[in-house]
Amino acid sequence: MHFELSEEHQFIQQTVREFAQKEIAPRSAQIDRTGEFPHDLFEKMAGMGLLGLPFPEAYGGAGADTLSVALATEEIARGDGSTALAYAAHVGLGSMPILLFGTEEQKQRFLVPAARGEYLAAFGLTEPHAGSDAGAIRTTAVLDGDEWVINGEKMWITNAPIAGHIIVAAVTERDKGRKGISNLIVPRGVPGLSFGKHEHKMGLHGSMSTAVFLNDVRVPKENLLGARGRGYAQFLQILDGGRITIGAMAIGLAQAAYEVAVNYAQERESFGKPIGAYQSVANMIADMAVGLEAARLLVYKAAWLKDQGRPFTKEAAIAKLYATEVSEKICRDAIQVLGGYGYSAEFPVERYYRDTRLLTIGEGTSEIQRMVIARQVLGHWAAQC
Repeated sequence: MHFELSEEHQFIQQTVREFAQKEIAPRSAQIDRTGEFPHDLFEKMAGMGLLGLPFPEAYGGAGADTLSVALATEEIARGDGSTALAYAAHVGLGSMPILLFGTEEQKQRFLVPAARGEYLAAFGLTEPHAGSDAGAIRTTAVLDGDEWVINGEKMWITNAPIAGHIIVAAVTERDKGRKGISNLIVPRGVPGLSFGKHEHKMGLHGSMSTAVFLNDVRVPKENLLGARGRGYAQFLQILDGGRITIGAMAIGLAQAAYEVAVNYAQERESFGKPIGAYQSVANMIADMAVGLEAARLLVYKAAWLKDQGRPFTKEAAIAKLYATEVSEKICRDAIQVLGGYGYSAEFPVERYYRDTRLLTIGEGTSEIQRMVIARQVLGHWAAQC
C-alpha cells in the first residue's frame, strides 16, 4: 500500500487549493447571501482547465483521472459549497455521460465545448414523482420521423437554466419498464424548453437548482445517447462515479468547518484557559479529525478503484454514505464548539452545515446508499427486505 499522493496529484491539489482560497472562499458568504451564480469564477476555472479535468485532451480536456477530480472538488468545496456542487454536476452528470456513451459526433458537438468551459452542462433525472425511484420517471420521448418529441417535467436540476445542454432521461418504450428508458441530449434554446424559478433552498444558495419543463421539445434522433432503452443502466453507472465527487465535496466542507473549530478552540478562553483544554471540546475536535481521516481514505480508495478499472459500486456507496454523514456531524459539532457565534452568520460554520446537509440526499440518499451496499453484500434479494 502507498498512501502518498503522486507529484501530479499534489500539484493539482495545491493549485486548486490556492485558487479556491484566494478567489472562491472570500466570495462564499456573498454568494450565499445573494444567491447569485458566480459566472466569473467559472470562467477562471475554465481557463485553468478544471471544467474539462477528466476528459481526454482530444475533446478539450486535461486527461486527468478520477482521484484528480476528487481532489479538485474537495478543494473547491472547502472554498464554497455552491461552486463545488455546480462544478460536480457539470463534470460528472452533464458531461461524463457523453464521453462514456456518446457518438463521435456528439462528443465533438457537446463534450468539446463543455470540457473547454464554453458552457456548463446539466443532467435531468429527478421528477416530482420520481426521486430515489428513478425508474418511475414519467417524461416521455416519442420518435416522430427524424426527431424525438419530448414532454415532461424535471425538478431540482443543477445548472439547468445556464446549461449549454441538458441530458434528459425519458421513457421511450412505455411497456418495457426500466428497459424502456433512454437518455437524450437537449441543447440550450430549443423551442418548448423552459425553466422554473431559482429554488430557495436551506443551503447552497449559489447553485442554480430549478424545474425544467419540456413541452413538445424536438431534438434530432441523433441526439439519443447510446442505445435506446439503455438510459437506466447508463445513469446508474454515472451515479456510481458521482458519489465519489459528492463524497469529496463533503470532505471539503467538513475540512473547512474543522479548521474554524480548531482555531476557535485554541483562541477562545473560558474560565481562564482555552476551551480546547476542556475534555468535552477536545473530544469533539478529536472525533472531527477521525471522521475526516476515515472519510478521505474511503473516497480516495473508491476513486483509485475506478481509475484501476476495477468494480467500485460498493466502495463508492460506502464512501458517499460515510463522508456525507460524518460531514454533517463535523459541521454540526463545529457550531457547538463556537457556541452562540456558531449559530451566527458572522462565522461560516452555520453556512457549512446548511450546505453539507443536502449531500446526504442528493445523488442517492443515505437510505439508498445502504440499499446499494446491502445488495452488494447480500445479493439483490436484500432490496426486498
